[in-house]
Amino acid sequence: MDFGKLPDISRVDFTLPPNHPDTLPLLQQFKTDGKPQVYIGLPVWVNKAWVGKYYPARMPERESLLWYGKQFSTIELNSTHYHIPSPDTIDRWRNTVPHGFKFCPKFPQLISHEAALRSTQDVTAAFCEAIAGLEDKLGEAFLQLPPYFAPSQLPDLEAFLQFIPESIPITVELRHEGWFADADASQELFAVLEKYKAGTVLTDVAGRRDVLHMRLTTPSAMIRFVGNGLHPTDYTRIDAWVERLKEWFDNGLRQLYFFVHEPDNTLAPELETYLVERLNKVCGFDLKPPMKFVQPVQGELF
Repeated sequence: MDFGKLPDISRVDFTLPPNHPDTLPLLQQFKTDGKPQVYIGLPVWVNKAWVGKYYPARMPERESLLWYGKQFSTIELNSTHYHIPSPDTIDRWRNTVPHGFKFCPKFPQLISHEAALRSTQDVTAAFCEAIAGLEDKLGEAFLQLPPYFAPSQLPDLEAFLQFIPESIPITVELRHEGWFADADASQELFAVLEKYKAGTVLTDVAGRRDVLHMRLTTPSAMIRFVGNGLHPTDYTRIDAWVERLKEWFDNGLRQLYFFVHEPDNTLAPELETYLVERLNKVCGFDLKPPMKFVQPVQGELF
């Protein structure tokens, strides 16, 4: 993900902002004794560097999703940003992954970027119908709005959210600086999202710390974490997130989607493993980290 990437991170303050004052009171409305649902994954399922390491050696590329589903519990499904998948594709995806896996499809750019949510009822209905075919494998669809989608367009966002079926969980990622620099715009935005039970995407990336606004509008959090090639700060940032998430879980967070990005994503499974281990230790979970495949020694017989 190129958004917010910096060539030099030496001067970046990666400290997590404090909770938005409305986040914990919102979560406390949903506090129960039940165990939260935690889904952790990556933004792609095809990566040749994972073959022989996180996927079996000599695995054909067509089996990438099969093995990805064995190793991770969710996917940031970016391919839907470029085209609406056919029913056959949806069926294949749904039937390839195991029970409990969740796809989080991104709304098409035709809706979010080209039309800026206006006059998109037909294509939006087609997209929602398509992803509904994922059935119990559908996680939260996310609407990534472009940097030029400004607070003045909040009425367009509200009209759009009114059109989304209740059966399609939706989260919204905003990138225009005005949503975060203007307190009134922020308050109006979060009120609309909360009204329509739409979640917020929190993006943790070096060059845009303002999008890490720490405001939840539902008892579900979606975090997009952008690392820097396993730089030491990747690990300290994960440590901070685990502490924050424990606080949120203790106060009523019911669901988490956490997506790990790294440059070309080759190293993303390693940081995901660290995240799982820390969540298990700090939060008392029993999440399964991705398994590495041990390659036989040359000449060894089986």
